[in-house]
Amino acid sequence: MQAKQDPSNAITLSAWELFIGFTKIGLSGFGGVLPWARRTIVEQKQWITAAEFNAILGICQLVPGPNIVNLAVCVGSRFGGAKGALAAVMGLLLAPIGVVLLLAMLYDHLSYLEPVQGMLRGISAVGVGLIAATGFKMLREELRYPRMLLVVVVTLFIATWLRLPLGWVVFIASPLALFIAWHKAKGVT
Repeated sequence: MQAKQDPSNAITLSAWELFIGFTKIGLSGFGGVLPWARRTIVEQKQWITAAEFNAILGICQLVPGPNIVNLAVCVGSRFGGAKGALAAVMGLLLAPIGVVLLLAMLYDHLSYLEPVQGMLRGISAVGVGLIAATGFKMLREELRYPRMLLVVVVTLFIATWLRLPLGWVVFIASPLALFIAWHKAKGVT
């Protein structure tokens, strides 16, 4: 069981710090910034713990919208309320939107070139690797409580063997996940 965080040591972040932090996250990843978000928020800046990140991301995956934007809203609002949430989302999105518009104009003029096509294939492979690495890091945290593996096994079985749509996977696996997470939070072994 993890020790509770001392409220006197609570981290405080301004809207500007959230904006800058999420701008760096947004500019770090191409094809997905979740690996960079975890690295920055958990490992480098230590704004939240790995377990908190996993819990927040789990919630963000259940609500509509892009997971990373939902994560920015949750983390931003935790440290700065509505102003912090807005700062985190704007930081996450503004600079990358500018970069994407610039790249779209370049691609429109250069997409027929073979080196450009090869470069895009290589970038895709890197994106897949980063997402896989983040998944393994998150799984490593959950392995500290082996009963969570039951949720992983049930989810994989429902999604791959039964081939049910995502909505059904979430509907079936969520009660088990919530039950186990409740026991984990209570410290029941």
